[in-house]
Amino acid sequence: MAAEVLSPRARYREQNRAEIKAAALQQLAEGGVQAVALTRIAKDMGLSGPALYRYFAGRDDLLSELIRDAYDDAAQAIRRVDAAPSVGARVALHALADAYRDWAVAQPHRYLLIQGAPLPGYAAPPDTLLRARAVLGPFLTVFAAGVPAEPLRPVVEEMAAWVRKEEGVAGWLAQHTGLAPDDDAAGTALAGTVLAWSQLHGTVGLEVSGQYAGMGHRAQTLLAAQIGILADSFQL
Repeated sequence: MAAEVLSPRARYREQNRAEIKAAALQQLAEGGVQAVALTRIAKDMGLSGPALYRYFAGRDDLLSELIRDAYDDAAQAIRRVDAAPSVGARVALHALADAYRDWAVAQPHRYLLIQGAPLPGYAAPPDTLLRARAVLGPFLTVFAAGVPAEPLRPVVEEMAAWVRKEEGVAGWLAQHTGLAPDDDAAGTALAGTVLAWSQLHGTVGLEVSGQYAGMGHRAQTLLAAQIGILADSFQL
């Protein structure tokens, strides 16, 4: 199907939106979320304050766009990993974890933007949940083949109840694994994915925020050990 041809006005609008987002990302990298200032962006672009609001309704609207873009970019990095069954679940899990960490370390300001509320009172739009799930989707495929250790049973049971209750979760699971909510592997796939996300967020978040500085280990060594233990827990 032919790509949609934008009018000159629409192209100009998209060009300006992209330039505004690029300027906001630069501010974010330099000083965090608090440094993102629409008035400064407008001044640097030679626009009036009111003119800028034709492109974004306010700072929260601009932040929402940056969050969407960050999730989409992270998901793309994860999708580039070869997690086919022929690779082996354990190898695939380590590769997915490495891709997640590599993306975060390369763009710490964007990673920190999507991990938690960027500003007090900020509420992310509902569609960001789908984007977050897209980042973790390939992990579902890996853990669907797992056999959880007995101590993980309570987590598996809660995840199994969750997927039977939530239609959106069921759809997410089916998209990546083909499993139905009542399939025995459904709870296992979700439990492994949530546990992996917890491990990743903890280790990568500490690294990106500089909490490991001065300690006698490399973050990638710690993450590899944690992912290896998790793989063992699911017999991957």
